[in-house]
Amino acid sequence: MSSLPSLRDYTDADLSEVVALYTAAIHGLTGDHYTAAQRMAWAPLQPDLAGWRERLRGLRVLLAEERGVLAGFIAWDADGHIDLLFTAPACARRGVAGMLYARAEAALRAAGVGELRTEASLVARPFFEGQGFDVVEVEDVLRGGVSLRRFAMRKRLSAS
Repeated sequence: MSSLPSLRDYTDADLSEVVALYTAAIHGLTGDHYTAAQRMAWAPLQPDLAGWRERLRGLRVLLAEERGVLAGFIAWDADGHIDLLFTAPACARRGVAGMLYARAEAALRAAGVGELRTEASLVARPFFEGQGFDVVEVEDVLRGGVSLRRFAMRKRLSAS
């Protein structure tokens, strides 16, 4: 990567691109950890854009772009829940997720949030552990009748 991605806030005009990246990331980056049936249940190839619009409405969403192309995104709420963090398959393992996460954590610290929470996939768990999160519970959730393993994780923020 010749230059760092630029970060900007999400707008409603970004919806289709964000959902396409989410779908591509799940189908392109999780095959070693989840079956095809699990990936289809998690990220249907025909996503519900209205449902996505509603989900994102209550979140702060930050986008990373490289030369005008969406490289990744993170979404969180004001109480410290990291709801979504995904990178485009072509941008995986190049620091995009770390950059997005660092900006989100900084914003949450500045807002006085004392603890961060997330539900991490098998793929995302090592990333979040690297950011200082601990697993508090192993969860098996149903999506479209298919069970998916994930990890409820927490990170306490210091008062500094």
